[in-house]
Amino acid sequence: MKMLAVNRRTIALIMVLLPLLLLFGYVVARSGPLAPVPVTVVEVEKQAITPALFGIGTVEARYRYRVGPTMTGRLSWLKGDVGDRVTAGQVIGEMDPVDIDDRISANQAAVKRAVASVAAAEARVKDFVAREKYARIQAERYKRLVTERNVSKEAAEAKEQAYQIAKAGLAAVQADLKAARHELEKLRFEYKGLLQQRDNLRLVVPMDGVIAGRYIEPGSTAMAGQAVVEIIHPKSIWISVRFNQLQSDGLAKDLPAIVVLRSRSDRPVSGKVARVELLADPVTEETLAKVAFDQLPDPFPPLGELAEVTVSLPRLDATLVVPNASIKRVNGQSGVWVVENDSLRFAPVEIGVSDLDGRVQIIRGLEPGDKVVLYSKKELTANSRISITDQLLEGA
Repeated sequence: MKMLAVNRRTIALIMVLLPLLLLFGYVVARSGPLAPVPVTVVEVEKQAITPALFGIGTVEARYRYRVGPTMTGRLSWLKGDVGDRVTAGQVIGEMDPVDIDDRISANQAAVKRAVASVAAAEARVKDFVAREKYARIQAERYKRLVTERNVSKEAAEAKEQAYQIAKAGLAAVQADLKAARHELEKLRFEYKGLLQQRDNLRLVVPMDGVIAGRYIEPGSTAMAGQAVVEIIHPKSIWISVRFNQLQSDGLAKDLPAIVVLRSRSDRPVSGKVARVELLADPVTEETLAKVAFDQLPDPFPPLGELAEVTVSLPRLDATLVVPNASIKRVNGQSGVWVVENDSLRFAPVEIGVSDLDGRVQIIRGLEPGDKVVLYSKKELTANSRISITDQLLEGA
């Protein structure tokens, strides 16, 4: 009787524990670490998409001028500050002339003296021209008189000698006149050079624009070629953008773009590709391009500010596409998780361009109708058990 009671209690305990064990196994299998991973799937299909390129760029000015002296000196005065508008030809500063003004005055006096020397030389030439003419006439007259035996041969030779002396004197004064004129020309060129040096001391604005930088203050010494101020043309402001070379096929001039400045992320502005650079960056493997604003923001952004640029490429015909969220990277290779008979297979794919709606072109690796995992509650592996659902719970 005692053994029978023990067996009954054992059987009763087993009957109580067995449902609990079954319930525990069911709970573990459905909601524990061994539970299937909830996933949402999407079917691969062909669609016509308008691809887009995304890149990061910086604000630059196409036309920027650094204004400074052509010779070392001290900055005497400077007008205008950063942000001030200036016009072409405006004098905004000047270097200390030191002794240039005195040299100009001295050169002016030398030019006047040279002018007087030229005038005196011209007068002497006129005098010697008259003397040479008179001596030549007398020499010719005495030659005739010698043939007529009215004068002696010695008298004719004396007149001929006087003519040669007058002729040599004329050549001498003509040479003096030529030298005086060369001296005057030299002094005038020196005077012009001094005036040019004096003008070079003035800092003249080369174009209409805005002062973007002021690097030296009055009283400081500026080296030859050193920039005192920097001037930019506001209408030449554009974005220098870098695009991934793998996705830059089709990038061309005049394509529409959307620019989002970092300081104005809530106010995107429109633009277009102004130029695609012929030189790419071989280190970062990026294509360089310039994107201009359709209408320059007011106030215009500071140079060097970062901007996000999205360029719309020409529309593609129907092609295989998947959502960008389905693209995963496993062992350094891009691909998608394909669902086949409730099991998973990682399929490496070659990715093409993408559009602004998050759709990615698949060049090879998938077929129309394939079902791929869009979202999963946790990371997947080839051995993961899955359960397909319409949407994941919040917090997935």
